[in-house]
Amino acid sequence: MSGERKLTGRVAVVTGASRGLGRAMALALAREGASLALTGRDAAALEPVAEACRAAGAEAAAWAADVRDEAQVETLRQEIIARYGRVHILINNAGINVRKAVTDFTLADWRMVLDTNLTGAFLLCRALVPHMKGQGYGRIINLTSTMSHVSIPGRTAYSASKAGLLGFTRALALELAPEQITVNGISPGPFATEMNRPLMDNPDLCREFLARIPLGQWGQVEDIGELAVHLCSTAGRFITGTDILIDGGWTAQ
Repeated sequence: MSGERKLTGRVAVVTGASRGLGRAMALALAREGASLALTGRDAAALEPVAEACRAAGAEAAAWAADVRDEAQVETLRQEIIARYGRVHILINNAGINVRKAVTDFTLADWRMVLDTNLTGAFLLCRALVPHMKGQGYGRIINLTSTMSHVSIPGRTAYSASKAGLLGFTRALALELAPEQITVNGISPGPFATEMNRPLMDNPDLCREFLARIPLGQWGQVEDIGELAVHLCSTAGRFITGTDILIDGGWTAQ
């Protein structure tokens, strides 16, 4: 049936859901019938996303939580399971970037990036994978980055965290394959998001970035949402342990 929604009956957890790519993926999953558990550090920013998901015909609830904090992740797990009883989809999207020379990094800077981008994904997987097992279906998507494949100056912490997340993705895919839980990375290139606003608002840096993108434009967040839906649907059942670059040709050069 052409009108059938692809994710009806699925419960999806999306971290970093208040804006950018997280918001776009949450809305895309909602339009396909998934129930949404949205999380981020800013409760006020999450609620409009939950409202938009409900407007799309999905059940949605929001929780403020810091993915770096083990205790907060455990509380989040308890509350999601109390509300929904199970989890089918986990999208680890929460991430930050600190742009500076390696000699200018403090240890606190370094740990903040690694703990958010890599350790946070580990904590969410450790907490929720037990609730995904035994269903014959499961999807984990980790937002890696083109910076897990290539890099540019000033991205030492970010690239290290994302390369680590890519390795984590591959290993976890093999670990969970017997449960029919797929684990994949999505590696966005330069997208028009809040994280990239400093680059987009700087005319010289913006021109420099656009010149390096073969398609000559910033990616739109809706493209990530459609890819996430495909990976989470039955059409993505044989895709696991890989990383999908969506970068306008950046890494093909």
